[in-house]
Amino acid sequence: MRRLKVTQIRSKVGNKPEQRHTLRSLGLKRINDVVVQEDRPEIRGMVYAVRHLVRVEEVE
Repeated sequence: MRRLKVTQIRSKVGNKPEQRHTLRSLGLKRINDVVVQEDRPEIRGMVYAVRHLVRVEEVE
């Protein structure tokens, strides 16, 4: 199954609380944190909501 490598590239300070909670749900706590998540619609939706704060790469 495909996986997504999600890297936080911008700070969550100054963003809406929903976006801060979304980053936390993805497992990201600070800039340059990296998590690998399963490529599922739920994860894609969370990544889309904070797309201006993260970088996403597909990994096998």
